[in-house]
Parts: sequence; C-alpha cells; structure tokens
Amino acid sequence: MSKIFFDTNVFIYLFEDYEPFSSMVDAVWRRMIQRGDKLVTSAMTLGELLVKPSRLGQASLVEQYDKAIRARAQVISFDHSVAWRYATLRATHTIRNADAIQLACAAHFGVDLFITNDRLLHKLDVPGIGFIAPLDRVPL
Repeated sequence: MSKIFFDTNVFIYLFEDYEPFSSMVDAVWRRMIQRGDKLVTSAMTLGELLVKPSRLGQASLVEQYDKAIRARAQVISFDHSVAWRYATLRATHTIRNADAIQLACAAHFGVDLFITNDRLLHKLDVPGIGFIAPLDRVPL
C-alpha cells in the first residue's frame, strides 16, 4: 500500500471533466484501488476546489465536492508541525506559498508519491516525499 497525494489540479481535472487529464486521473484512481493505495490531500486542496462553485453560488456542488473529497481521501490540516516543514521549503526553494503548503502537508504525512501537473515541482527533492510526478508519468 502506498500513500499518494493528489495536488489540487488533479482533482480539478476529475471534477470538471477536463480531458485528456480526467481519463488519466480515473485510470490512476482505478489502479490505486486495485493496489489498496491510500489517497491523501490537504485542507487547502479542499478549499481551492470549493472556490469556483462557491463563487457561482452552487451550494449543492460545494457540498458534493466536499463529500467526494472526504469520502475518498485523508485530508491533512496545516498545523504547527506542518508549518515547520513549510518554512524549510520556502527557505530552500523558490516556490509559491500554495505549493509549499501542499508539499509540506504531503511531506509531513510521508507520502510515497505526489501527483501534480505543476512542472515547476517535478524537479524538487523533498524529504518525506518519495516521488513527485506528472499525471502522464505516474509510476503505478
């Protein structure tokens, strides 16, 4: 069993039917289920996913997204322990705040794989994260 972190963009592809990426996410998800892998994401991912339907006044979609995420993934909060990892990442890498939060949450949880299509993150070596990979090269 591996612990696999989905970055926000991965969920957006899935929820908003953004092809060809939606099909890729679906295939990864099916392999994860077969293997017994654990899906992980952050509370920030959940918040980001709720912005668009909230802006559009789609309360039922907000509820649907929230339930879908919490039913499938362990949601990691940004707390005191994660803040230390965040600070280290921001001090040692030139990355955006949001990316540092995502990576800090994933590293704190000790994920084996962090999936993102943010190409700036693929080259990083983050203690606590086994691999950072784009959706089209997920090693499952």
